[in-house]
Amino acid sequence: MEYPHITHHGAQDGVTGSCHQLHITQHSSVLVDCGLFQGADASPLGARADHQRIEFPLDGIHALIVTHVHADHVGRIPYLLAAGFKGPILCSEPSAKLLPIVLEDAFKLTFSRDQKQVERYLNQVQERIIALPYDHWFTLHNDEGLQARVRLQRAAHMLGSAYVEIDVQYSPGEACKRVVFSGDLGAPGAPILKPCVPPRHADILVLESTYGDRLHEDRSTRRQRLEQVIEHALANSGTILIPAFSVGRTQELLYELEDIIHSKKLDTPAVIEPPVGAGHARENPETTPNAPSEPDWPRLPIILDSPLASRFTQAYRELKDHWHEEAQARVQAGRRPLAFEQLINVDSHAAHQKILNHLVSSARPAIVIAGNGMCSSGRIVNYLKAMLGDPRHDVLFVGYQARGTPGHAIQRFGPRNGYVEFEGRRYDIRAAVHSIGGYSAHADQAGLVGFVTGMEVWPKEIRLVHGEEGAKASLSRALSDAYSARGLNIRIHAGAAPTG
Repeated sequence: MEYPHITHHGAQDGVTGSCHQLHITQHSSVLVDCGLFQGADASPLGARADHQRIEFPLDGIHALIVTHVHADHVGRIPYLLAAGFKGPILCSEPSAKLLPIVLEDAFKLTFSRDQKQVERYLNQVQERIIALPYDHWFTLHNDEGLQARVRLQRAAHMLGSAYVEIDVQYSPGEACKRVVFSGDLGAPGAPILKPCVPPRHADILVLESTYGDRLHEDRSTRRQRLEQVIEHALANSGTILIPAFSVGRTQELLYELEDIIHSKKLDTPAVIEPPVGAGHARENPETTPNAPSEPDWPRLPIILDSPLASRFTQAYRELKDHWHEEAQARVQAGRRPLAFEQLINVDSHAAHQKILNHLVSSARPAIVIAGNGMCSSGRIVNYLKAMLGDPRHDVLFVGYQARGTPGHAIQRFGPRNGYVEFEGRRYDIRAAVHSIGGYSAHADQAGLVGFVTGMEVWPKEIRLVHGEEGAKASLSRALSDAYSARGLNIRIHAGAAPTG
């Protein structure tokens, strides 16, 4: 077998479960990501309770490299440790702070909520984590016969996200072979995040293809569309439900909402009255406020109903040294992009139920951001069950909805007055359903092609992963066209068989 060699243990033929093994030699390898299968990617194995388990041998795997902390990239780490993995976990410095939060949640969902077991597990995780600065080479192996090193670079997908460069040299004087794993690449111009700069070169590129078959709407129009959706809810005295991933998308939305409200605030400060049940966010909110006859932006409550998202938001605030310069400038000007006055955090289940009951029964507009992002579980499901049938309300999707998830069904059938099923029960969709592609945290086709063509030396081989069949086929054609225009050959693997 020729080395380096890559084996895919997930996301080769789907959009979730990213897990890739780079075999450096016959007896030495590293893993890049170890994520959960979600939605339709899990359904072929759905009859088995252990479909997330690690079923590949761990012999010779010396390290796990994490590109970022979304569940479809790290959610199987508890299973990996349970299977006996003993190596270090390499990640960026921001990811080192965020990863234990993700893995604590994953452990509680899949193994145990016993606090002593959770603490032992988290101690084990903390002992394994090695935080790497961006643009810093870390030695994986170094002797006369083999040198291997890894470097993380910003991917602009979420705070801490990285693409991975691995250089391998098999004998002194021999040219290094560079393998690059894109992880998830972000769309340009994302708030909070510093930009992604493509690598100088790659011999082999493992490239995500989530949006390989489409172009996002202009980010300059997304804010206008968000304002329009909110104004619709204000006029209807309804609630906007935003299913959001707890880490990344939620913080970006809060940042954008703070800026909108900041630009629209009244000359005199408004008194913000939270909905009943707001919990710790306000003192003694035991009386139901009267709905204003003419709702205005400065009185619009932004409800973050996700304890996990609240923890991540706090961690984001503590990582502001890693924010983009514009975001840091807002803080220096005295603004609080992720902790503004209208923001109400809801932690307890009792407070969640009070908020839900109040919004269903009242005519007070609100924005609710709740997990999970694909509507397959979590508090967003309770809101959807209660509100989907009421045309006063709106559902806003700002992220990818994988096939087989309720979010995908609502996004697809909602505009047709269709229905969605939760726990075997049918819920008619009468709420307005919106999707704003400009908030996608993934690069579109132009961004993915640009990541390749932005290199000084283009890859000789590209493996497309983390995408549906149509997305990979479309991106493969676009890449082939770019190479043909330069008179270059390219070998593209877009599934079981290579093309090009």
